[in-house]
Amino acid sequence: MKSVKEVSIESKILKRLEKNANCLKLVNYLFADEELQEMQEYANNVSIKRLGYNDHGPVHMRQVVGNAIKMLNLLQESGIKTSLEAEEIGTFEDSMCAVILAGLMHDLGMMIGRQGHEDMSAILAQPLIERALMHVFPDNLHKRVIIKSLATEAIVGHMTSRKIHSIEAGILLIADGCDMTKGRARIPLSINKTPKVGDIHKYSANAINRIGIHHGEKKPIKIEIEMSSDVGFFQIEEVLLTKINASPAKEYVELYAGVAGQEPKCYL
Repeated sequence: MKSVKEVSIESKILKRLEKNANCLKLVNYLFADEELQEMQEYANNVSIKRLGYNDHGPVHMRQVVGNAIKMLNLLQESGIKTSLEAEEIGTFEDSMCAVILAGLMHDLGMMIGRQGHEDMSAILAQPLIERALMHVFPDNLHKRVIIKSLATEAIVGHMTSRKIHSIEAGILLIADGCDMTKGRARIPLSINKTPKVGDIHKYSANAINRIGIHHGEKKPIKIEIEMSSDVGFFQIEEVLLTKINASPAKEYVELYAGVAGQEPKCYL
């Protein structure tokens, strides 16, 4: 049974994709995929209950997709082409399909464990990606090949442990980093009371009140972060900024962060 939060995010994603027929067909298929849902939920169980990490399950993966869709649309509205478009090998919608697949599957490897989970995610995702693309593009081998390859790059590159080269994978990387509000840390903080190494990630995420993704003033994408306390700067500087710096889409991003009621700090 899907949570209220999952259904709410899905509704927002579907609304943002109303004009993209193939993307809409893809997400409807994936949202109804029972195996993918089970994998996401088990990944979250391992992440939170066994390892004591933040949410890495169905809510997180849907939120990342929502962030990525918003960012890709902002790039398109600013006249910035995706890598598939610039290379004249695919369309904007193909790029969007790849990012959607990667977003919904990038943390499946947490079913195995934290170490190297991005590579495990790519392995576990392959049959699901192939099945979904055959549903959407049954007669177009070219699209199935390029979208699967691009989605796989985004999955293995979402931890900055591997250099990525496409705008699409770069957007997924940043979209993942942007899911760090207090809701993501609420359950781990309530379950795991014993102090241990790595707790700073939970406490810093718990200090993030709000993240906004909008049109930038000088660049296509503006990320604004409001915090309840200074501890949130750890999450921004050690997680999000690291991902942005490793992203091929960095040049298109503005980043502002600050404690509520104070002047925000401009990072980019």
